[in-house]
Amino acid sequence: MAQRKHLDDFLRGRIIGRLECGRTQLEVSEELGIAQSVISRLWQRFQDDGNVSRCYSTCRPRVTTPNEDRYMAVTAKRNRRSTASDLSRQLSSAIGTTVSRQTVYRRLGHIGLYARRPVRCVPLTATHCRGVESMHCGHRNSGLV
Repeated sequence: MAQRKHLDDFLRGRIIGRLECGRTQLEVSEELGIAQSVISRLWQRFQDDGNVSRCYSTCRPRVTTPNEDRYMAVTAKRNRRSTASDLSRQLSSAIGTTVSRQTVYRRLGHIGLYARRPVRCVPLTATHCRGVESMHCGHRNSGLV
């Protein structure tokens, strides 16, 4: 049985370089002494995502790229009062990537920014404010405070 060994980054780069120069997969495999199926898989992976490094991760792929994460951080810093839902909507309208509210919250948490959570409360009207002011003024004048 043939011994299996991993290709290092330099050799992968040489293979892709030769294929980009116009050599056939069979020629490259014969020159380097590597099975043609390995060359074929490497070339296919390079054409699919432009990457030839080994696949270490078997987990779920990330929804956002590092550039989109930076955009999220800059937007959050500019608009301090934005909620995670607001940032999610801004990201989808600006870039076109649909990102959930939880993802935005998690990404910002990794860099130490925490999106504001909206508080459910009834906003005070002008009448409420006048009532509160008159109540405070009455206490101050009565000598209770």
